[in-house]
Amino acid sequence: MTTSGADGVRIGRVYDEPDGRGRRVLVDRLWPRGVRRDDPRIDRWIPEVAPSTELRRWYDHRPERYDEFAHRYERELADGDAAAAFAEVAALVAEGPTMLVTATRAVELSHLTVLARLLAEAP
Repeated sequence: MTTSGADGVRIGRVYDEPDGRGRRVLVDRLWPRGVRRDDPRIDRWIPEVAPSTELRRWYDHRPERYDEFAHRYERELADGDAAAAFAEVAALVAEGPTMLVTATRAVELSHLTVLARLLAEAP
């Protein structure tokens, strides 16, 4: 589990047990394998804020592509449904402690780090 920014947006894996400190928001485009739809470890699911399928496949969690991935993902978040979904996540964060969760093993190289940074920078 990681904390990012002064606002305390935390990031982690969906498979980790909740610590009771705020809501957990799944921000993956796909529902995680082996997780029931009514799993108590997930309070909300906002798939539209996740990277597009095309970007996700291109990136393939290759560390040498992370900087370019982050740049492309930021551009995606500035448009259409992704922008509306980002605003929804930002509103949840403004309401109180929030942990963004993903099924990805390499959380530090995932879209969560980009989201957490942008949320910390948001006015």
